[in-house]
Amino acid sequence: MGDPIRGTAGIAAARRDVVRVCRRLYERGLIAGQDGNVSVRLGPDRVLVTPAGLSKCDVVEADLVEVALDGTKRKGKRFASSELAVHLAIYRGRPDVNAVVHAHPPTATGFAVAGETLPANVLPELVYGVGPVALVPYETPGTEVLAERFIPYLEGHDAWLLASHGAVTAGPSLLLAHQRMESIEHAARIVLAARAVGRVRELPAASIRALDAARREHRIGD
Repeated sequence: MGDPIRGTAGIAAARRDVVRVCRRLYERGLIAGQDGNVSVRLGPDRVLVTPAGLSKCDVVEADLVEVALDGTKRKGKRFASSELAVHLAIYRGRPDVNAVVHAHPPTATGFAVAGETLPANVLPELVYGVGPVALVPYETPGTEVLAERFIPYLEGHDAWLLASHGAVTAGPSLLLAHQRMESIEHAARIVLAARAVGRVRELPAASIRALDAARREHRIGD
């Protein structure tokens, strides 16, 4: 399991990492405009999150907002992301999660708009590095009701597609949470290409079991 951020130096590094991930999400076309939000767990009851209303390519360290797990603002000049409730629901329900990324990756979001998730048995990299991707039913973005929709899907998932909305990934570190966001978009493109060429072939059940075992052995997601 990754550890929450500790100490002044650790918090300063976390701020730099959040800004860097914001830039990468924008540069790789996973967000546009004011889309997306990023957060990290600073401690048992503290979270650092991106602000509302800013393009992620413009976010700087001073813009980040520190909040308690109940949503109370602790530090920062700006308002926290409008999707804060989703982040907090994940942190409260998953003590193993230390970072959350929300974005609108175009192809993966296309699956969500179509009411589909990504197949869990066709790409070894997805099985091993991300695991099953849940499809969370639609609710209005930025609401507590959307956060509540996550609760049945928290256990056993580190990635979620939001129906008609976007995607969320989580992990024990910001590095892994961000990698998972890139991975689900890449997987969505591959599946879409396979459908255009012909049918999507499923991996044998024995292969899925072996990948799941390797994932547990190497503690991917812990």
